[in-house]
Amino acid sequence: MGAAIAAFGCLAFVLAYGLVTRVVTLPDGQNKTVRDIVQVEVRNGCGVDGLAGAMAAFLRERGYDVVATGDYESFGVARSMVIDRVGDMEAARKVAEALGIRQVEQDIRPEYFLDASVVIGLDYETLHPFGK
Repeated sequence: MGAAIAAFGCLAFVLAYGLVTRVVTLPDGQNKTVRDIVQVEVRNGCGVDGLAGAMAAFLRERGYDVVATGDYESFGVARSMVIDRVGDMEAARKVAEALGIRQVEQDIRPEYFLDASVVIGLDYETLHPFGK
């Protein structure tokens, strides 16, 4: 009985390890491990309908895992920004670069279970997904 439990435990460990370290093939042919994938949320801070969804699609095409979209706490955000939520400014800067956003801030919130938040501001027309 003890050997069966130990064997089951080893099998569970191997399966869990495989899940965590598996390689994800992205549409552009790049391979990334699960740890390389940046999880983001996109929030609309300017009030123009459809922007969060369009930006989410843009990010997904580039290999980012968009876990949520929706409205920001207000619609008066002047400049778009990326907010680091886990202490990985390099990942936040990569997201910002992909979008053409210059402002990157840090507000660590581990309870959000994501790497970065993108807030779309009134300057959205200057960003890569919307024409620039």
